Formats: sequence, C-alpha cells, structure tokens
Amino acid sequence: MKVLQLASRNVIRSSHRTMVTTLAMAFACAMMIVFSSLMEGFIVGSERNIVSMNTGDIQIHQFGYRDDPDIYKQIEQSSELVVAIRQAGLMASERLFAYGLMASDNSSSGVQLRGIDLDFESTVTQINQHIQTGDWLDTADPHGVVIGKKLARLLDVSIGSELVFVGQTADGYMANDSFHIRGVLKSVSAEIDNSGVIMSNTMLQDLISLPDGAHEITIIRSDRNTDLDAAVQTINALVGDDLEVLNWQQLMPVISQFLETAQVQSLIMLLFTYIAVASVVLNAMLMSVFERIHEFGIMKAVGVRPWQLIRIIYAETFIQTLLASILGLLLGVSITWYFVRYGLDLSSLSEGISFAGLALDPVWYAAWSFESLLSPILFLFVMTTVAVIYPAIKAAVIRPVDAIHHH
Repeated sequence: MKVLQLASRNVIRSSHRTMVTTLAMAFACAMMIVFSSLMEGFIVGSERNIVSMNTGDIQIHQFGYRDDPDIYKQIEQSSELVVAIRQAGLMASERLFAYGLMASDNSSSGVQLRGIDLDFESTVTQINQHIQTGDWLDTADPHGVVIGKKLARLLDVSIGSELVFVGQTADGYMANDSFHIRGVLKSVSAEIDNSGVIMSNTMLQDLISLPDGAHEITIIRSDRNTDLDAAVQTINALVGDDLEVLNWQQLMPVISQFLETAQVQSLIMLLFTYIAVASVVLNAMLMSVFERIHEFGIMKAVGVRPWQLIRIIYAETFIQTLLASILGLLLGVSITWYFVRYGLDLSSLSEGISFAGLALDPVWYAAWSFESLLSPILFLFVMTTVAVIYPAIKAAVIRPVDAIHHH
C-alpha cells in the first residue's frame, strides 16, 4: 500500500483544515526559533559583559580582599607572577583599586578608582572598545580618565570636564589631584557604571602612594574553547596556597547559575508552547478520523490492517509537520536575522536595570546557534507524534460493521 500517496491525497483533500493546522504549527515553530535565538543572545551577551568587559576568566586576590577591599592587601611580586602566567599560555594583567570622593563643578560622588596596565588590559578585556563617547586612555595623557555612564550623569560632566579627587594615601596623608574626562563607557556592570573611574595603574600608584604590587590579577584563556577548570589548575600550580584563585563562575555565582538554567528555561517554554500546538493537532486529526469513519471501515473490510491505518494517520501528520517546519524555519530565520543585526531595543524598559551586578544591555541581540534552530523543529515533531497517538489508535480499532453503520 502506498502510504505516502494516500496520506498526501488526504492532506490535499482537507485543504482548509490542513492550512489552519500547518500555519498554527509554523507560527509556533517560528516564534520558538526567535525566542531560542534571543535566549542564546542573552547568554552570549551576558557572558561577554562578565568575561570580556570586566571580570576575565580567572582572578587572583589576596585572601579576604574581595570581602574587605583594603588597599594594603596587595599581591606582592605580582609582576613576576604575571610573567609566569603568560609563559603558561594565558593572558594576564594587573589592576589596582582605591576609593575616595570625586567632585565636579556641579556635584560630587564616592568613586572606585581602577588602575589598569595600559599595555596588557586590552589582552584580557575588551572594555577599551566599549566607549560610548570620547576616547580610551592614553599613556601620553596620564591625567585623562574614563568613567562610567551613570557616574557621568551624576556628576553632570562630559568629555573634557575637570574632576577633582580627594582621598587618603597608603601612608595616611591626604591624596588629591585633578583629572579630565577622556571617555565615558557604555553599560558594563553596576559597579563601574555607578562609580567607576579608570586610569593607568602608574597614575593611581603615584596618587595613593602605593608600593609595588597589585590588588587583582585578571586572566583570560588565549583560546576560550579550552577547559576553564584546567586553566584554574594551571594558575593554582603557579600561586600555591598563598593567594585566592577564582574563575568567573565563582566570582559571579548568581549569574552563572542563571545562565546555566537559561537553556532549561527555553526548553520549558518550548514544552508549554507546543502543548498548545499539540492540542490543535489532536483536535484536527480527531475531526479527520471521525469524518472518515466510513472510509476506514471499508478499508478494513477489504483487508487493510490496523497498523497500516496508523501509518496513514502518522504520514498525514508528518507531511503537515514537515511543511510547518519549513515555513516556521523560513519565518523564524528571517525574524531572527533582524534581531541578530539590529537587536531588540529595550532602552525605555531596561535603562538603569542590573541583575546581580551585571548591567543589562538596553539593546537585546539574538545569536545564531545550531541548537536554537534545531530544537524548536525537533520539539515540534516530537509533540505532534505524541498528539496523534489517540486519533491513530481510534482509526485502528474501528470495526468495519460499526463504521459502515456510523452516522
């Protein structure tokens, strides 16, 4: 028996029902492709903001520094340690931190001064490419600083504005100096956005009278496809038990757990959406079976076996699902392409919102992945396969005598 030929004729014969069912499945498939791609983009963007813009893959501190950021808790001989880390095939850079008061002509605010190695910071983060207005730091301009976007609004300053810092040096004296703004950052993290003032580590070292050393060493893998735990073990072998070595997942545990469950959230959304689609398919196939009870009865009377009827019902469902998948893929890819290129602008909703210290990008970009395109289609086939079990069995157990007399 030519199952596909019979199924195709039945699908074409019930063209109106076929069109409604197929379009419903296609629309759901397209929306799930878009949703999965947006979730993929959220994961990629969040990890990029954490790792590439600020935290790096791994950080080294003195024990207790993260809980109590005392300027005296420095990593001694940090320069030698950074050289050893680079020789081990990883990229590393030193950072210094201090706190104080920064004032402009119109306002003042508490700030975190971040001193970075201008020669190597760009090897561990991309924050130098995250400038909203102005320029990045320059060794020829030691008093030029880059500040967070919210801090710029709070101080009511712009590019070229003068700032005055007041704080305390490491030896107990007053530290004060004037700076001018070279650049303002886009959203990076709540800490940097609200209070971050970035300068060269040599400038900060002179300002606070700090001895040689670093408060933080930031590390990133040369190849981010390599195992993160293996990189941590390499660093631990270099530093021993004297320093605290943590990867970005340990530094940002709330965000790490959220990102790990993001894919599960996508699957849950797929499940609930396709349950609704499955009910549409179930209803359509049940109507089709009841309308063709006479036909099925005659087919069984002339020798068609129950499993052959089941194959026909499943073949009809497969044809509709295949058409829906093609339409859904075309529509979903088209919409996703727009969000990959231009993003979903949530400025009016997400401006100023952060999650566990991570500033949310006001433009939410989607991201391509094989899984985000394939999962909605596979789920669609699985759910329709389950949904059609009852109609297929209903057709298979019809008794020819009852079918002929059915009204």
